[in-house]
Amino acid sequence: MAVTIDLSGSVAVVTGGTRGVGAGIARALLEAGAEVVTCARRAPDRPVEAAGRTARFLPVDLRDPAAVTGFFDRVRDDHGRLDVLVNNAGGTPFRMLGEGSATQQARVLELNLVAPLTASLAAYEVMRHQPGGGSVIMIGSVSGTRPSPGSAAYGAAKAGLDNLARSMAVEWAPLVRVNTLVPGMVRTELSHLHYGDEDGVASVGRTVPLGRLAEPGDIGDACVFLASAQAAYISGASLLVHGGGERPAFLDAATVNH
Repeated sequence: MAVTIDLSGSVAVVTGGTRGVGAGIARALLEAGAEVVTCARRAPDRPVEAAGRTARFLPVDLRDPAAVTGFFDRVRDDHGRLDVLVNNAGGTPFRMLGEGSATQQARVLELNLVAPLTASLAAYEVMRHQPGGGSVIMIGSVSGTRPSPGSAAYGAAKAGLDNLARSMAVEWAPLVRVNTLVPGMVRTELSHLHYGDEDGVASVGRTVPLGRLAEPGDIGDACVFLASAQAAYISGASLLVHGGGERPAFLDAATVNH
């Protein structure tokens, strides 16, 4: 029997949900029937749409705790509830540690670790007063599970985010579930900045066991699952969505054929 995930009647917030992975998550939630609110500092060029439905956009600076509290209060007041928070907003420029100041690295930590904490605390204040609680999903990265040269502060932040989620899952149980989604490389409209032209994207994709980069929708589908009743007993978990990971370099360096 086919299992269809229906999030109709639920309200979801996706931070940074206007482009790339965030837009893919927002579209998947819309397709599952959820009311979706996206947020970022700037409005998108075009609204995020899927299944004939449109995500609402509200501006907010996630680094401003008062603004974040006001944002979630508005979501509660306008929509009556908050069932899902996807902490997707983040990112980093490529910068070796020796080429940047501690202040620059601290800003990366603020955006990728402190801002999700701020948003989660504000969302929890809404969710904990609801009979059904809610679900918080952190968007981590494989950069937090391995060395991340050129984005060391980002990798450290993502590792911290995963640990933070595990503690939240214990403190906020049983009403609020908290999990981390750990994507690998994802093909977005900015992929050319990291991997070059189509040949470059294809070459990088061949390093992944499943033979391609993830699409934003792959990450979105995993979020829909973690937000749903089908994941009702999953909390404090890290779900790897990386196509099998990376082939160990020693296999290619060894003289024995594998």
